[in-house]
Amino acid sequence: MSAPRMVGVLGGMGPAATVDFYGKLVEETAATCDQEHVPVVIWGNPRVPDRSLSLLGGEDPTPYLRRGIEALKQAGCEVLAVPCNTAHAFVPRLADVAGLELVSIIEVTADALAADGVRRAGVLATTGTRQAGLYADALRQRGVTVIEPDEPGQRHVTAAIGAVKSGGVRPVHTRALAEVSRSLADRGAERVVTACTELVLALDSSRVPVPVLDPARLLARRVAAVALG
Repeated sequence: MSAPRMVGVLGGMGPAATVDFYGKLVEETAATCDQEHVPVVIWGNPRVPDRSLSLLGGEDPTPYLRRGIEALKQAGCEVLAVPCNTAHAFVPRLADVAGLELVSIIEVTADALAADGVRRAGVLATTGTRQAGLYADALRQRGVTVIEPDEPGQRHVTAAIGAVKSGGVRPVHTRALAEVSRSLADRGAERVVTACTELVLALDSSRVPVPVLDPARLLARRVAAVALG
């Protein structure tokens, strides 16, 4: 068996989502002992400016992301995982410059939807991810139509994301996310994608009438496969 490749996790965006991703990476690794797990370095910097606000005219997070990626490279990482969907508006070119293989959470999720033969997918995401067209572009290339929340629904999505980041998720957020998800299914969505890694921590998938896809878990599964070859 070849030696595993070191994985760098560019995290802190937000902290709870980073912890959740690492737990899923452990779960998705077919290991029988410590030594068979994926070697990982986590760079968790919660000071990175808000990626969604940046895409809407706020502070550019690129310098922070570049420093994190460079630190992971210097630590010996070869594979890069970023459990923040919106950050993928910035990180691909930075990973290329650093010479790291980015396993894109966007591409992994789009691949999974296409492989399942999904034609219409509901996407819950930050306003920045929507503005940048990250999922819309990737899914369109695979023949999948994106269904997004209306304006009131998007406000509920944004509120739930903020609640996870502040550690204050309440039943009102869980109910609202379920209602938004059901509305996407009513409009023809065959799957609902929690395209912000905070959202899976606030959505009760049992309240959604169609399968809910967790990009963080899909990313963990692909990263384990790439790292262990």
